[in-house]
Amino acid sequence: MSQNVTLNIQDKDALELPVLQGTLGPDVVDIRKFYAATDMFTFDPGFTSTASCESKITFIDGDKGQLYYRGYPIEQLAEESDYLETCYLLLYGELPNAQEKKAFSGMIMRHTMVHEQLTWFFRGFRRDAHPMAMMVGVVGALAAFYQDSLDINDADHRRVAEHRMIAKIPTIAAMCYRYSKGLPFNYPKNDLSYTANFMHMMFATPCADYEPNPVLVRALDRIFILHADHEQNASTSTVRLAGSSGANPFACISAGIACLWGPAHGGANEAVLKMLDEIGSVENVAEFMQGVKEKRYRLMGFGHRVYKNMDPRAAIMKQTCDEVLAELGLQDSPKFKLAMELEKIALNDPYFVERKLYPNVDFYSGIVLSALGIPVSMFTVIFALARTVGWISHWHEMIADPNQKIGRPRQLYTGEARRDYVPVDKR
Repeated sequence: MSQNVTLNIQDKDALELPVLQGTLGPDVVDIRKFYAATDMFTFDPGFTSTASCESKITFIDGDKGQLYYRGYPIEQLAEESDYLETCYLLLYGELPNAQEKKAFSGMIMRHTMVHEQLTWFFRGFRRDAHPMAMMVGVVGALAAFYQDSLDINDADHRRVAEHRMIAKIPTIAAMCYRYSKGLPFNYPKNDLSYTANFMHMMFATPCADYEPNPVLVRALDRIFILHADHEQNASTSTVRLAGSSGANPFACISAGIACLWGPAHGGANEAVLKMLDEIGSVENVAEFMQGVKEKRYRLMGFGHRVYKNMDPRAAIMKQTCDEVLAELGLQDSPKFKLAMELEKIALNDPYFVERKLYPNVDFYSGIVLSALGIPVSMFTVIFALARTVGWISHWHEMIADPNQKIGRPRQLYTGEARRDYVPVDKR
């Protein structure tokens, strides 16, 4: 049943705006004709009340703590699926059958190597360059090496570019780590799984065989699944905005990586580890949490801008954290005990409960990544690796959307009105 919203504006005729209904979530008022009819803009800093696009990929209900990929609850995918199967789901809308899954996995793994000349790029970076700085530059440079997949109007070009990025970004991420450590690059081993291959490229050395631990591989694969997409967040919106201009997909994903680098977006789990280091020991937790209440300290890894209930990814990540620490014998490590004391207080103290400051996915993922031997400087790179498929899926959807236009937000101008130029000798 169609609905309209009537808007009454002084000295103007009443304006009827249609209401659009999605499968799930709030209805949306269609304001596309608002400016033409009223000669006014809407004002929504941060776009927190604005639907910028129509999408069939991911749904979030922050009040209920729900996250669905193509309708599938994240809890089921994290427990039953694997990352490449989740990639197929996000890209194509359905879970693959056995034959489709095998073909897709084989296709991705055949693209894992990068052009050998690309390795020379790293010599131009300072040895102490941040891995995300290298990621932004090298991923953007892929357009210079794979010019046979840049025509966004060609479906085959788009498909090849999408597969290449899912395949090659783990290779590039591992190269960023190896370069920063002064270690030789490892070539992919395509007989390994996607995530085990990434761990091989990260941690293997030429002087010894490396066997990825299946418990740790599964933990990292789960991290990839949990971070694969998260609706129209800042970096995804950046990819869509860049793509709306017709930019090539490598440039769009590089833009998403640059946005993710911001500490307010992709740096949350890194901030958790820094917070734990600053607290120092379990004995200091009570004083720290009191300082949080008095606004002397910031509590990182608790609460979420979108989720006003429990982050559905957090419980999965907590289970993963327990599994990893048990496998590595780190349950009694001082840092983990400190983290668990923080969690205990936050879940029981009325101050934090009333404000719904529950542990989020970043609180546990930072601990897990650290336990896996991944340095803090690489945390956001891991996030970018996992989120690549989400960015690509949204880019793919946007290109096919007949209603898509180049992004062009408007503004409320509060600067000087028109004034005339004054020559310098008369100022």
